[in-house]
Amino acid sequence: MALLKVKFNQKKRVKLAQGLWLMNWFSVFAGILVFSMGLFLKIELRKRSEVMDNSESHFVPNSLILMGILSCAFNGFAGKICYDSLDPAKFAKWKPLLKPYLALCFFFNILIFFVALICFLMRGSLESTLAQGLKNGMKFYRDTDTPGRCFMKKTIDMLQIEFKCCGNNGFKDWFEIQWISNRYLDFSSKEVKDRIKSNVDGRYLVDGVPFSCCNPSSPRPCIQYQVTNNSAHYSYDYQTEELNLWRRGCREALLHYYSSMMSSMGAVVLLVWLFEMSVMVGLRLLHTSLESIANPEDPECESEGWILENSLKDTMKSMLEHLKKIGKFNQVEADAEGAEGEEGGKTPAITTVS
Repeated sequence: MALLKVKFNQKKRVKLAQGLWLMNWFSVFAGILVFSMGLFLKIELRKRSEVMDNSESHFVPNSLILMGILSCAFNGFAGKICYDSLDPAKFAKWKPLLKPYLALCFFFNILIFFVALICFLMRGSLESTLAQGLKNGMKFYRDTDTPGRCFMKKTIDMLQIEFKCCGNNGFKDWFEIQWISNRYLDFSSKEVKDRIKSNVDGRYLVDGVPFSCCNPSSPRPCIQYQVTNNSAHYSYDYQTEELNLWRRGCREALLHYYSSMMSSMGAVVLLVWLFEMSVMVGLRLLHTSLESIANPEDPECESEGWILENSLKDTMKSMLEHLKKIGKFNQVEADAEGAEGEEGGKTPAITTVS
């Protein structure tokens, strides 16, 4: 029994073709939207590529861009088929291409669904990329005189100001690295010498943070040096008082920004996928309803359209049998080639008669 069998007359077929033509052009605009989202995400990721450890995060925008281009191409082609299906003479040239085209549409919709899922599941990969990238970026913060790294200070400062964050996981991350360049240290000072000597790696570590960690909304002047030294500041206790530094780490801030963006894009792609599925189903009904016309010379006669000619169970069974036949055929061919090779390798015995 055919799956989703529907009876059509000429009027219904015309309405279906016209509706599908319109839906395909909506899908073209949806493809442009997906392409634009991918392009926007790629630009946003490139803006902060200095604080990302690898290029894996660009898989999502690249996939969105590709899906957008393919969507425009597939739906533009389908729109042309639907338009020509109103004229039997024009539709005849597309008839042999429809089955392979519908098969391609099926795999294309699987890819769209996969891309939508990836948009929701990239959080873990993005988190590790940001964590390592920010850690490396903070190490290079002081290298303002080193070619290739001189821009890192500005990048980190602008990042912390824009996203209202401090450090990788929090402001205390700055206590573990030397973020002040040796160029601005007075090595004749006893305090500087003592701090460097007290560190195993010979680094100048302080319980301070860059100015970009300061919260301008705080009524108190920013305390960015000796943050954990209560006696250095009047009426101050860093453990109980709300600090005038950004509490949130930049990894969390960036992860929230990109994850929410990707989730929104994933939801849009999922809606596009549902729309594409409905277009594919409609196109299949149009294809089968035109093929099943009993008398091609009488376009007004009734016909039947369906999604699958047999039930889903029977279709799956026939597909498996077809695949098994292909496998057996390949195995027979391989055995035949092996037998020919063995025969060719044998040297015939020559007998001499004296």
